[in-house]
Amino acid sequence: MSLRHNAIHNQDCIAGMQKLDAESVDLAFADPPFNIGYQYDSYDDSLTSENYMTWSRLWTAEVVRLLKPGGTFWLAIGDEYAAELKVMLQAKLGLTYRNWVVWYYTFGVNCKNKFSRSHAHLLYMVKDPNSFTFNADAPAVRVPSARQLVYGDKRANPKGRLPDDTWILRPQDLPEGFRGDGDTWFFPRVCGTFKERAGWHGCQMPERLLGRIIEACSNTSELVLDPFAGSGTTPAVAKKLGRRFVAFEQSEEYCRQIEDRLSRIEPGDPLDGAPDPLTSVPDTASGQKLKKA
Repeated sequence: MSLRHNAIHNQDCIAGMQKLDAESVDLAFADPPFNIGYQYDSYDDSLTSENYMTWSRLWTAEVVRLLKPGGTFWLAIGDEYAAELKVMLQAKLGLTYRNWVVWYYTFGVNCKNKFSRSHAHLLYMVKDPNSFTFNADAPAVRVPSARQLVYGDKRANPKGRLPDDTWILRPQDLPEGFRGDGDTWFFPRVCGTFKERAGWHGCQMPERLLGRIIEACSNTSELVLDPFAGSGTTPAVAKKLGRRFVAFEQSEEYCRQIEDRLSRIEPGDPLDGAPDPLTSVPDTASGQKLKKA
């Protein structure tokens, strides 16, 4: 039995994934609840650690079952369980680790009794270490090299180079440390004032972040799975990039909002968010000044 593709299924992801055929998914991207007490529409994000890890083992096992032999799994996760889930995916479920991407942003969660949270983790795993999709020359994957932008070196690869595994979302906050001529990944966080912001879900992934992952690790017409659709960024980007998708979301309201978002998208539409992240956030230097008292 298999569920309809190119659809958002309003149900628990474990029960839903059990209805999909084994080894049918090319790429899975999951951004599950982090178990930090976040207020979701229809999910308890305050499980005991034991229950959270048991639940995580159940849903990730289904993801691994669904991956094709050459399939890829990306997991977005917070500090609290990143290490435990990495070990579980490798030791218990047999996946092979490729990269641990640190996704850094300065407009993070303000903390009063510890250093403020300003990053998340993206674990990149494959099912077969000797056979997997990685489109290194895809336009969304490559970045200009210093040889191209700084040195004018004729030996530079005109396609650019592969970026590193640290993604800086607001490079303008660190102008001396992260420049446009480097090889760091820049993706702006989807803040409340951004046009890209859906406005009804607090944990929205940037489309250009998903664009790089989907272009790098899947091909046109292949199937992308998202067990936790949330704001619908994964299916939205998959549709724009000509991939098939299947996604699960247990909130009826979120499903309605995602369907509305998808109804306004056609394959080939450009991804939301500025291609050049150095200009993606307005400069406030020339903003309105307060009058002197």
